[in-house]
Amino acid sequence: MSRFFFVCLAVFAFCLARAALAGHGSEEPVAVVSMERVKYYLTAREAMILVDLRPAKEFQQSHIPGARSLPMAELEKRMNEVPKAGRVILYCDCPQSELIQEAYLSLRDDYDYRNISIMGDAFKEWVKKKYPVEKGKK
Repeated sequence: MSRFFFVCLAVFAFCLARAALAGHGSEEPVAVVSMERVKYYLTAREAMILVDLRPAKEFQQSHIPGARSLPMAELEKRMNEVPKAGRVILYCDCPQSELIQEAYLSLRDDYDYRNISIMGDAFKEWVKKKYPVEKGKK
């Protein structure tokens, strides 16, 4: 099995443990930005920080222009790389899945980020629409 599968499995286990410890209650909904809105921001050169949560190898193959690589498996220890000011949009290849929502909720609830949202579609959908991509390490 691939390394990515095991990383996803570990993140999923973390999600389950966090949910069990958090208890039940009403939480604010996850802030979602459409893929079309992200493209609009990019085209209009609006200030935003895109955080690509996919494994570094996938990021190197292609990513949204200007995105930063912050693999989900490294999020906890590299949290300081996510700015607490400005518009921050998280994305991966798992549209609105529990994995990306958990990353979002962890940043919002555990680390008090109020400037983040997630892209509502997976990166592969971005590619299918032939939206701009960059290749190589950034």
